[in-house]
Amino acid sequence: MSGDLASPVARFAEPKIDSAQILQPTALPGYHIGMRRRYWLGGAGALTAAGLANAAYRVSPAFWHQFSREIGRPVMPTPLIPNPKQWPDRGVYAAWLGHSTVLLKIDGFTLITDPVLGERVGIELGLFTLGIKRLTAPALRTYELPAIDLVLLSHAHMDHMDTPTLRSLESGKTVVVTSPKTSDIFRAARFKQTHELAWGERVRVGPLEIRAFEVNHWGARMRSDTYRGYNGYVIESDGGRRVLFAGDTARTGAFRQLRSSKPFDLAIVPIGAYNPWIRFHCSPEEAWSMGNDAGAERFLPVHHQTFQLSREPLVEPIERFHEAAGREAGRIAVHTIGQEIRL
Repeated sequence: MSGDLASPVARFAEPKIDSAQILQPTALPGYHIGMRRRYWLGGAGALTAAGLANAAYRVSPAFWHQFSREIGRPVMPTPLIPNPKQWPDRGVYAAWLGHSTVLLKIDGFTLITDPVLGERVGIELGLFTLGIKRLTAPALRTYELPAIDLVLLSHAHMDHMDTPTLRSLESGKTVVVTSPKTSDIFRAARFKQTHELAWGERVRVGPLEIRAFEVNHWGARMRSDTYRGYNGYVIESDGGRRVLFAGDTARTGAFRQLRSSKPFDLAIVPIGAYNPWIRFHCSPEEAWSMGNDAGAERFLPVHHQTFQLSREPLVEPIERFHEAAGREAGRIAVHTIGQEIRL
């Protein structure tokens, strides 16, 4: 396994995207209606699925235009398929499964970031998820994953905290670390432990210390729940390994404060959904700069090639990320969904 590819950017057919009907962060129907979770999920006074659909269309027609176009669109197969079963128990291994989902093994300890492995993300209506459809399939399905020791969740947005995926990962042997006031969204009691970390707080999980830090984003899952937190994380192992998971963020000077005498072996940084959402998502150039501010040796760019969240073409983020790196593009360890690396 290697972080280098014969071609720096995987070339595959891009789906046709109508920028005039691009999905906005506020276009998911539940975001606009802004009701408490109990009204979505049943009980006295709950809306029916038909009522939800009707109300959602009135407040978010852009979502429904995209939803109708996506019904018949196939999901592209993942370019590569990793094989984590072959990862030994020493060293750092990583595989990008799509969007912000990265499978990591650090000195024998396995964790996954923001696991989203279904075909759609959005609001659950019984057995159906009302939301946006993947462009590219996940590199691994839940049943293909190794045993997970730690689930690391950055914030409550539906493309980062996917309740069907989290249900499939429930285990009495798995620990969850998440941002403040978000553990009510999933069934926290079905995991071994759940820790909500505020900025600057840390927790020890197995051989790892996890520290939350402030990023430049927002945490509301529905419009009204602005109290929810949002984090980036520093992951440090007993063996001296350091990994940075930036979650979702716009440009911020906070990454300079993460620099220490020991560099990060790997920085997982978001590079997509910046057009027109630059206030909430950094550009590829900003992601490269912030990773360097933190002292990263290698980069694993995420948050692109998976969902249609913005106007930029499918492969523009990774192309611009390579351009930003210039002669140091060899430090970009992963370029393609499904690619795996050893550090």
